[in-house]
Amino acid sequence: MPKYDPKERKCYLIDANGKILGKVATKAAKIMRGKHKPTYTPHMDIGDNIIIINAEKIRVTGKKPQQKIYQRYSGYPSGQKSLTFEQMMQKAPTQAVRLAVNRMIPKGPLGNRIRSRLRVYKGEQHPHSGQNPIALKI
Repeated sequence: MPKYDPKERKCYLIDANGKILGKVATKAAKIMRGKHKPTYTPHMDIGDNIIIINAEKIRVTGKKPQQKIYQRYSGYPSGQKSLTFEQMMQKAPTQAVRLAVNRMIPKGPLGNRIRSRLRVYKGEQHPHSGQNPIALKI
């Protein structure tokens, strides 16, 4: 069993400017799970922190801007709401990126801890410069 100290967590920065949503999401999910480390163990939380900036400039290919649909349900009769990718990017671009990454993380208590280490920001500015994030190329 690998011994893991939470103080060893690193912080990574991903600039999503002009990048494809799926490629950014898979890279972020892999680092958040810790699969890039040689001590990866599926039942342990050994991943790192991720900061994604320029969420409003991310893109998708093909007809996905019109055909990709985000659905939610309020719990009331006829409470189903849906938005296309274009509408989601106008309303909440950080939410579109967050959903793409979070859906690649396993569900349950371990996944909840892993999901808490994702930070998504609209624009270049972020308040985590004190953590000295390492820039990732995608």
